[in-house]
Amino acid sequence: MRRIDARAVALEKVVDEAAGVVRDGGVIIFPTDTVYGVGCDPTCHPAIDRIYALKGRSREKPLALYFAHVDDLLPYILYDERAVALARRFLPGPLTLVVRRPAAIDPYVVGDLPTIGLRVPDDSFCRALLERMGPLAATSANLSGDEPYTGRGAARDLPEADLFIDVGPARHGVASTVVDISQTDVRLIREGTLPFASLIETLNLPAGRSRRSGENQQI
Repeated sequence: MRRIDARAVALEKVVDEAAGVVRDGGVIIFPTDTVYGVGCDPTCHPAIDRIYALKGRSREKPLALYFAHVDDLLPYILYDERAVALARRFLPGPLTLVVRRPAAIDPYVVGDLPTIGLRVPDDSFCRALLERMGPLAATSANLSGDEPYTGRGAARDLPEADLFIDVGPARHGVASTVVDISQTDVRLIREGTLPFASLIETLNLPAGRSRRSGENQQI
């Protein structure tokens, strides 16, 4: 795996190389505001398969789509006022919104599941990558069952991607909060640095319209 220390190389050069890898069907490890991600072109089925193989990840755990800007994400969620409200309030930021998968998104990204996780990381370097490449199909950079890589400590147990873009420690160092709003109830799948209570307060939900879950489907 080729590693680039992006703190010592011009941004444009790193973005060019990463875009080339993704365009050629490769897999990259890249920084976000929470933990590092491993991603690929969401239309490249062999690259998606490779992410699962590299991580040893079950196909029951779908990938998410990462966008550069909120405006890039909004067309996929305009049918859901709750999703729009959360996106405008908390994105970019450490939040993954699980919504009904729009028909425009290739079902292969999520193994034909009816839902998909959407993210807009609050990280300038990640944003530059996504601006150049478009959305990435991605998940956390770790072997299945291990803790996600945060940029701290040894990187020897990372999945063997084609390119590893190293910018040092991620800002939060904790995976994103994941909330499922694909059904009537708002369901917490995983709580990260963003409190579930803040999401519920923004939506002004009545009692019984939100609940916590022990499931961990979107990482």
